[in-house]
Amino acid sequence: MILKKFLISVLFVLLTFAVNAEEAKDNNLDAKFSVYSGMFDFSDDGKKSALIGFQHQNENLNRDTFLGNISPITGAMITADNAGYIYTGVQAQYKIGALNITPSFTPGLYHEGDGKDLGHMLEFKSEVQLSVDFSQSSKLGFSYNHISNASLGDKNPGANSYMFNFFKNF
Repeated sequence: MILKKFLISVLFVLLTFAVNAEEAKDNNLDAKFSVYSGMFDFSDDGKKSALIGFQHQNENLNRDTFLGNISPITGAMITADNAGYIYTGVQAQYKIGALNITPSFTPGLYHEGDGKDLGHMLEFKSEVQLSVDFSQSSKLGFSYNHISNASLGDKNPGANSYMFNFFKNF
């Protein structure tokens, strides 16, 4: 039931931004949205669970630095076991032709629901993503991440996840 509500919310958000896409172009805004699905904690047979999520990136906030092109990201995910994670952080992007390599680091708040107890509410997600440009405004990719509390809690089991990603610029 919660997964259905989450999917409806994601669809509503995407449609809202799609309706405002022309207005954003007029204001010279460039927003990138990613919808992803995969397996949360695939390496723990007892607690692995399907996941779905979305992520936003405002490309007007990109900065070219000695580390590459850096930008802020914000997103949320939920698992089939009603565990949830909302986050905000930074990502770097490196392009090799149509191939994009995107590492990111995002602190966030985790709620275990009926899923895995990660030991603390504050968790940190490190991720690497590979994607391919399909058109000027969309990409398809694959990502791997690790979520951990950096030993802030009494326990720190961590979770390893993989996702398939779809990106759309508006």
